Amino acid sequence: MSFTKVKKKIERLYPSIAVSFERSCIVLRGELDEWEDIYTAGTLAVDSDSLGVINDIKLKGFSEDIKLPLERDSSLEGGKPDVLIVGGGIVGSAVARELSKLKLNIWLVEKSGDVAVHTSSRNDGCVHVGIDLHKGMQKLNYCLAGNKMYDELCRDLNVKFERTAQIIIYSKNWERFLLGPMMKIQAKMLGVWGLKSLSKKELGDVEPSPPKWTKGAMYFSSGGVVSPYKMTIALAENAAENGVKFYFNTVVECMELSENGEQIVSVKTNRGTIHPRLVVNCAGVFADTIADMAGDRTFTIHPRKGTNLILDKKKFYYAKASIARSPFSKAPVQYRETNASKTGHTKGGGLVRTIDGNILVGPNAIEQPYREDYTTNIEEIESLLKKHSLVAESLCKSDIITYFAGIRASTYEEDFVVRKGIFTKNIIEAAGIQSPGITAAPAIAIDIRKWTEETLKAEGNGNFNPIRKGIPHLAVMHDEERDILIKQNPNYGEIVCRCEEVSKGEIVDAIKNPLGVCSLDAIKRRVRPGMGRCQGGFCSPLIVKIIAEEKRISPEQVQKGEERSELLFGDTKKPEKKQVKAESVKRLMNENVNGKNTNDKDINGEKANNEDINGKKTNIEDMKIEKSEDCVSEKKNDKTNNGDIKKEVKKFSTKKLEKQVAATQDLHTEKTSESEAKPENGGARK
Repeated sequence: MSFTKVKKKIERLYPSIAVSFERSCIVLRGELDEWEDIYTAGTLAVDSDSLGVINDIKLKGFSEDIKLPLERDSSLEGGKPDVLIVGGGIVGSAVARELSKLKLNIWLVEKSGDVAVHTSSRNDGCVHVGIDLHKGMQKLNYCLAGNKMYDELCRDLNVKFERTAQIIIYSKNWERFLLGPMMKIQAKMLGVWGLKSLSKKELGDVEPSPPKWTKGAMYFSSGGVVSPYKMTIALAENAAENGVKFYFNTVVECMELSENGEQIVSVKTNRGTIHPRLVVNCAGVFADTIADMAGDRTFTIHPRKGTNLILDKKKFYYAKASIARSPFSKAPVQYRETNASKTGHTKGGGLVRTIDGNILVGPNAIEQPYREDYTTNIEEIESLLKKHSLVAESLCKSDIITYFAGIRASTYEEDFVVRKGIFTKNIIEAAGIQSPGITAAPAIAIDIRKWTEETLKAEGNGNFNPIRKGIPHLAVMHDEERDILIKQNPNYGEIVCRCEEVSKGEIVDAIKNPLGVCSLDAIKRRVRPGMGRCQGGFCSPLIVKIIAEEKRISPEQVQKGEERSELLFGDTKKPEKKQVKAESVKRLMNENVNGKNTNDKDINGEKANNEDINGKKTNIEDMKIEKSEDCVSEKKNDKTNNGDIKKEVKKFSTKKLEKQVAATQDLHTEKTSESEAKPENGGARK
């Protein structure tokens, strides 16, 4: 399609929008009242003859408060890394590990307090097969290559990975006999491997609870699942062990370019100005912002929100693999989503049994202007339940233990943007990484390593170690293995999180991670305490205590996740004034009563500390000193200060003190009446 046709089409619908062709990109400028119109204009601007769509249409009255680091210092001022990676998601972490195979000084900056905080932890963890993609897409090429890398990569990084398969269920007989053969042809053309057609009976042998209406399915054995946040953490930790430096709570604010605009001279952050030789843009939903700073923007990220539901592990039988209904057939009317007008491009979601055993339901796909909006609402939750109860017929609200939302970093071309800089020579772009980003990340990293090697003329790092030692998980170990581990480290014998069976040993090992991050959420991502049915209701206080002990900080200093996210703000119960006075009385009595020290001393020939008084064991520490305090406070109308207390105490005779001791003992044993124990100046208070 020519630019002239694109321009006419957009201007006919939106006359106020200016459409231009700049540096081989279609550029949209103006202002509109509805985000849906801005999204539509961007999709209409897609043209295979252009480099991409730069959609700068503003939403009238809209602004978003982006969460930025609070601290500012000069700790990175003047730094000169060979490579600066921007973004600590799965792509940035995979690139960091891959580049550590070269003899280079590599830095990674991330605006949050840990890796895998945003999109890389807010997805289903599917390792996709690529059947829904099209030939010629970067998505397809990187998906196929990355899928094949996962077995060996996860072994090296000690990350659990299973090829649980992906299944597309047919709801009509014509789908099985028409779409089945078509998908086989499509798979052969695309290079997708490991597929076979299943009858209804064969599907029942594979899946524990297939829907009654199914007519068969297409089975893809190459599909798998991994924990997306654990995979990201493993890549980052292995990179750190191989020399990559990670700087968290560090945001890129602007860049200085050379006079001709072809070279990045410096990168300004809240931690100081950095002078890298090469910048790798892995900034997720902010990748277009970073590319714009570098003068290399040819694309636009339009945020696409998706909500997922996590079910109790007791509902594991809903799915064994990743299950979805055939995208070519419509759901019955009663199961269709009511907000279809707002729904964006999506695979349609489904049921996924995660690597940790929970069933995940979703996601949906909602186009929105917010880049960091992780809120959920009841309408979307009910919509997901309604839609996917077609596959899991007994699915209900009580199955849900929690839910979450994530943001996909989508381009209008619905493809990745992985390339060397076009207008700026010392930048590499890894943008538009939405699904299948988890699958594609390792393969993307390999190409970026090759381009970096060429650009910087780098040599290989002979000391690179691909092996990462993970943290043992007690819950999946055999009894003999547990016994050996607990004998080596008794902390592994103390269970902290009952829902996920996480031990203190695992939490302590997670605190000592190579990235140096330590918050409640950071520990949760590494060893899963708080991810069970109670969602941390039981174990969170225990984890806070362990973090405080290991880091030698107060519990009030422990963070939930990001900067200044303290969980505790001090004691809720303060010592009462009366108790403070009682302590003062006790101290003074121990120091001197009528010139005698009564602590471990003889009172009229009897031991007052841990000795027998009237045949009973006692201790001055256990006496009800409030009796003496009451006597003093009555004389002074509760206004007596410590100096007055001392004067009053000296007036007591040893005989009176003995009576008070006897009275205290009688109260404890409840064998003597109150009248027998009353001091001379008033009744003892119970």
